[in-house]
Amino acid sequence: MADLATLLGRILIALLFLGGGVQKISDPEPARALLAMRGLPEALLWPALAFNLAAGLALTLGWRTGPVAALLAAYCAVTSWFHWQPEDPWQITIFVKNWAIAGGCLVLAAHGAGRFALDARSPRGQGARPS
Repeated sequence: MADLATLLGRILIALLFLGGGVQKISDPEPARALLAMRGLPEALLWPALAFNLAAGLALTLGWRTGPVAALLAAYCAVTSWFHWQPEDPWQITIFVKNWAIAGGCLVLAAHGAGRFALDARSPRGQGARPS
């Protein structure tokens, strides 16, 4: 049951990043606006998009889950800064959600991908939980 719950949790978290990547492809303007609002180059959209898609796919498959989840936690912490807009309750909700997602990623980084993952098949067990 724990491995099934871990698989489902990995997929649900990954869907946020995969969806974020698709959203940046289909409608890049909101992300560009957030970057511009913070004085950052809008070209950062493209590496963020690539990271969202690659990390979401890796998390879904359970490939190198520990390092990928740790990177995603850091990504959530850093990108929460874009949503720190106290005058906008919706943005504050996204800010808090980013930190909650970071927490879920840290749990995955610490405990691994579970049995239903590519990590579980590797000889080194990249982040797979011990039996």
